[in-house]
Amino acid sequence: MKGLPKTVTAVLQDYIGLLNDVLPDTIEGLYLHGSVALNAFVEESSDIDFITITSRRLEHDELEILSTIHERISKKYKKPEMDGVYLLWEDVGLLYNQDQSDVTEFPYYNNNKLLIGPYFNFNPITWILLKQRGINIIGPNPSLLDLEISPIQLKTFVLDNMNTYWAERVRLVEQSVEKLLNLSQEELDIEIEWTVLGLLRQFYTLKENGIISKLESGEYGLRHIPKEWHEIIREATNIRIGAKEKLFESKKASIDSLVGLAKYIINYCNNDSSTLTN
Repeated sequence: MKGLPKTVTAVLQDYIGLLNDVLPDTIEGLYLHGSVALNAFVEESSDIDFITITSRRLEHDELEILSTIHERISKKYKKPEMDGVYLLWEDVGLLYNQDQSDVTEFPYYNNNKLLIGPYFNFNPITWILLKQRGINIIGPNPSLLDLEISPIQLKTFVLDNMNTYWAERVRLVEQSVEKLLNLSQEELDIEIEWTVLGLLRQFYTLKENGIISKLESGEYGLRHIPKEWHEIIREATNIRIGAKEKLFESKKASIDSLVGLAKYIINYCNNDSSTLTN
């Protein structure tokens, strides 16, 4: 695990050891994507985004054992949290479709719980990042995996996500300003970082047909977004890196700027004729 952050290495070593001890001959592949793969892991903030390939579909009793493994890991390491899914080689490249009635259910670990169901992170971003930048802890180099995601698939997914999840999130923020003002500064910071840098990552993907980290998206936004939104971008970047400096005089001012930037990005991307053609 050369080159990985020490905390990530420690978690993975214990994880692999427990899997091999109590579920021998089960794990055939272990891949990392997300911030670790993008060389943008932030201590106390980033998760370990993983994909584990198993030799078979896990039975109910094996899933209970798997849940116990994750429980032991999470008790020993409060941070970083693991976040990922268990699948077979044949499932690699599968795209989640919430409208399907016969979707295969997968074991996945998220927010310190092992859940079973359709996996929401089976999307073009996950697979392209895995293929281009993924880290193989166990298994062949991800560049050799049978993964073909087209630029149109990537951009269509991102634009749809922007007009559903993100548009609805912004609408709720607008309707809940008074509630947001009553949040602690830490809770409000989480909202600012998540929304600003999340939308900027999508802005980058639609413009450049690539995938970058949250911090890189902030830098990109400062180069390509009008100056009137630079303060909220810098605020989100400061939050991401743990800087204490605050750039707004009040919570209300930061919320207003957050909403303004979000609307600008969504409107820009919907009106940019090159979004789905380049």
